Amino acid sequence: MVRDGYFYGVAFILAAVLVGWFGGPVWAVAPLLLAGFFLWFFRDPERNIPQSAGAVVSPADGKVTDVSWVTIGGEKQARISIFLSVFDVHVNRSPIAGVVRDIRYQKGKFLNAMNEASADQNEQNMVTVEGDGQVVIFKQIAGLLARRIVFHPKVGDRLERGQRVGLIKFGSRTDILLTSAANLQVKVGDRVRGGASILAYMQPKNELTSVGQHSTNEGAR
Repeated sequence: MVRDGYFYGVAFILAAVLVGWFGGPVWAVAPLLLAGFFLWFFRDPERNIPQSAGAVVSPADGKVTDVSWVTIGGEKQARISIFLSVFDVHVNRSPIAGVVRDIRYQKGKFLNAMNEASADQNEQNMVTVEGDGQVVIFKQIAGLLARRIVFHPKVGDRLERGQRVGLIKFGSRTDILLTSAANLQVKVGDRVRGGASILAYMQPKNELTSVGQHSTNEGAR
């Protein structure tokens, strides 16, 4: 369980005891239910991390709501959007093994995470991870209820695929941006699990270069 779960859970259990003591047992039901909810909400289950070469795993639990191509900085990229309801595990994980190259926090709105505009306008944390010569960007995006984004690593830290990196509290959205060479494995409507579900495969950059050079040599013969 994430540490925050104990803070919320214990606080509401103490509130239930006090309310029950002064107001009677019936009044203790509501804070006890809230304590149970927070203890459940901040659960942090173990996951079997795929070891397949080039696998990009989901950074979050939830439902895939968008798989599309976007142009960022003149470069075409694949974007996969994952919506997290209050019933999903909210612990975020690194999609690949690599080094954190950049972390950018952006203040913004708290639009419904299902709204397309939330990807650009909402409060968010954008993380760039580089591994095997490939770069993956994922965004922790606050939603209508989410009011706090947590990310623990720092620029320069080494991450393992599926490693826990933070969380978004109370409903949110996570976007992941991949190069156009990525072989996507999910579609809109799929349910994914953070650290366990494979979103795409990406060849190491040196392998892509080798393939391109081989093709050029073949064409020259």
